[in-house]
Amino acid sequence: MVQVELDVQDCFFELSPEAAQASGYVDSQIISATWEDWFRRWLDILDSHLPPAPSYEICLRLTDDTEIQVINAQYRQQNKPTDVLAFAALEVDLPQNPEMVAEPLYLGDIVVSINTAQRQANQQDHSLSTELAWLTAHGLLHLLGWDHPDEASLMVMLKQQVILLESVGININLNY
Repeated sequence: MVQVELDVQDCFFELSPEAAQASGYVDSQIISATWEDWFRRWLDILDSHLPPAPSYEICLRLTDDTEIQVINAQYRQQNKPTDVLAFAALEVDLPQNPEMVAEPLYLGDIVVSINTAQRQANQQDHSLSTELAWLTAHGLLHLLGWDHPDEASLMVMLKQQVILLESVGININLNY
């Protein structure tokens, strides 16, 4: 089984219970242990796409539209909120440095806007947890070098996301 070290940064963690409940976030909050289990399962499935390492490290940041807009403007020159951003730490085709094999291999950062995820969950008629899993799986694929420059590539990537979500017990219809 693939080992994963996960740093979950949750900007909603510091909300008062009342504010979090009003936002609808508390009912669908995914705890760190669940995220770690999901990433472990997903990386097992994606094993053929992983560079060799004893373990992997990923940072997941759950944020809001304001922060993701700043990040999107800074790194993608898109001054608007988005649902998910992925910042890969590795170049897919580079050979691995032998010294890195003893360390956890840092795959990169995934940033997800809970505000946008909630809107999309409402549009797709599923839970916020399902949308967060969907977007995070999408971000993970980007960390591993997947991309969708055309419709055919997008469909391949979306089908892989469905497989990843099914592995953690989430069934989703491809309405995207």
